[in-house]
Amino acid sequence: MMSSILIVEDDITFGMMLKTWLGKKGFEVSSVSNIARARKHIESQSVDLILSDLRLPDHEGIDLLKWMNEQGIDIPLIIMTGYADIQSAVQAMKLGARDYIAKPVNPEELLKKIAESLQVGKVPVTHNTAKSSSKKSTSISSKDSTENHHAYLEGESDAAKQLYNYVGLVAPTNMSVLINGSSGTGKEYVAHRIHQLSKRNDKPFIAVDCGSIPKELAASEFFGHVKGSFTGALTDKTGAFVAANGGTIFLDEIGNLSYEVQIQLLRALQERKIRPVGSMQEISVDIRLVSATNENLEQAIEKGTFREDLYHRINEFTLKMPDLKEREEDILLFANFFLDQANKELDKHLIGFDAKASQALLNYHWPGNLRQMKNIVKRATLLAQGSFITLLELGTELLETPVSSVTSIALRNEDTEKEHILEALRQTGNNKSKAAQLLNIDRKTLYNKLKLYNIDL
Repeated sequence: MMSSILIVEDDITFGMMLKTWLGKKGFEVSSVSNIARARKHIESQSVDLILSDLRLPDHEGIDLLKWMNEQGIDIPLIIMTGYADIQSAVQAMKLGARDYIAKPVNPEELLKKIAESLQVGKVPVTHNTAKSSSKKSTSISSKDSTENHHAYLEGESDAAKQLYNYVGLVAPTNMSVLINGSSGTGKEYVAHRIHQLSKRNDKPFIAVDCGSIPKELAASEFFGHVKGSFTGALTDKTGAFVAANGGTIFLDEIGNLSYEVQIQLLRALQERKIRPVGSMQEISVDIRLVSATNENLEQAIEKGTFREDLYHRINEFTLKMPDLKEREEDILLFANFFLDQANKELDKHLIGFDAKASQALLNYHWPGNLRQMKNIVKRATLLAQGSFITLLELGTELLETPVSSVTSIALRNEDTEKEHILEALRQTGNNKSKAAQLLNIDRKTLYNKLKLYNIDL
């Protein structure tokens, strides 16, 4: 029996195109142009899945969700939205939407999301458990002692897609990986992800913060020691290399290691053998090495503070972590993700961020990246008195944004609209999302204007 799909879309041309395409894919498809007609259709006919635009003439897609909840109607609903409405799409997920897809719609991605939603059927899906077909976002629970705090969101920006594509390629190999990126960008999560996708994922993942190890204790931390080998060695100690045997060892901020310790580390990596401090016995180890740094190690080599031979040993494959400001499409996704975490930790029930707070999050330059955002959102969650976080709770820190070289362009009248749209597209390199922000309109409106003025990109 064919599955029935209801399309709720006021763009008649797009709605008909979608209806025709899905019909060819074997679905029984109906299309309406507003919420009122959608309600009547749902009440009178059988519907297996709903594809609803977020912005509609009479109400929003979220209002359809609320009505369905009130009526006890459990039909999977996928929200179709422009980039500028990501915040509302996340809110829709919290109200029970099965998933969302950004416009312009990628047909194959939509088909996968439809298949997933129909397969899930009546099983309730929350914002925390929903997963897109391409698994762009995922939560990780490490099997080892470094546990659940690695729940994470990968993001949907081009930078995120490229990063995790590389992660997927290198993870199954035994290549040593160097993760380079600013503080707070999520380097340790990427290291965990590499381990989880590797053939060693049933073995330990051991993380060592090289920046916090005193030079005189580094050998003990890496290789262990025997009782009595030095003052304070009251018991035998198992080092990180032995603890990670068969699995992955993650050396965070490896650029902070002293030159002497670098020599010891290089020897261990070359020989695949270690000797605990104070012991005469060598121990063979089989580890996969993942390192991370926020320093330019090539410059450190030139200065003579980092060994070039060690650099080549740890750097068979490099991953560059993008700064949060380079991942504009992910900013509101991460903000809501951290809000969900803060809600759980603080036993709060906030829905999201109001419009001004959302815009402030998008405009801010995020020098501290994801770590800074997580702290700001958690503080704001604690302070918030209503259902939404406002600018008041976010604090003045987010208003201190560097002045952009691009000045906001507002649409004025029909005589000059086309010129302003073309100028905005020129300034943003034809990036429609940024052009819409520059013009102070949503992305759907921009698409309608492009169609109206026959602007073909």
